[in-house]
Amino acid sequence: MTTSITNSIEVKVKFLSDIASESGMDYSTPNSAGIDLRACMDPEFIEIKPGERFAFPAGIAIEIMAQGIAGFIYSRSGLGTKDGLTVSQGVGVIDPDYRGEIKVSLLNTSDSVRRIERGQRIAQLVFMPYYHATIIPCKELSSTERGAGGFGHTGKK
Repeated sequence: MTTSITNSIEVKVKFLSDIASESGMDYSTPNSAGIDLRACMDPEFIEIKPGERFAFPAGIAIEIMAQGIAGFIYSRSGLGTKDGLTVSQGVGVIDPDYRGEIKVSLLNTSDSVRRIERGQRIAQLVFMPYYHATIIPCKELSSTERGAGGFGHTGKK
């Protein structure tokens, strides 16, 4: 059964690198949530030592044409799980008014040096809605069963 994606938006893309331009901006499969971003750096490869990070240029700048939508950069599951290379800040946020080149900062969480080749897929870009909050200062918050219980408060099972 093939699913048809009906919730699409328009995004203008300015290609800043031949690597990005030649690979295009497309989804890997018809139901992929994210568009792959590639390492568009000048050297043939970059090595990242354990615990170090490197900000890779993605070779594109974007203009999101829909209100209330931002771009979010997530790790590629294979790089994270197999190689220990994850987006260093957890999730990168591309604000809709940002017009500069997208950069992907990867952190090496493994115990080995990892190599990223020029043109390699390094992250995925997902477009999602966001909300602006109306801040309401107050002296007290409503009570709940959980209250202020934090990390591990509800147990492991």
